[in-house]
Amino acid sequence: MTELHFIVEEAPEGGFVARAMGADIFTEADSIEDLHTQLRDAVRCHFDPEQMPSLIRLHITREEVLAA
Repeated sequence: MTELHFIVEEAPEGGFVARAMGADIFTEADSIEDLHTQLRDAVRCHFDPEQMPSLIRLHITREEVLAA
């Protein structure tokens, strides 16, 4: 695996949650900077060194509601 993709969303209570696509990895953090650290740590814990992806790609989504 060369890349691992995460869907990142703003958590309702604040901060961010990230879920991997194609792997059982989930993490959360209070800021994007902390999320980067948490993601790298979670990926290192999940994969053996020879199987570790070389890239972690984040798809950051944000929901907005507009009044009509």
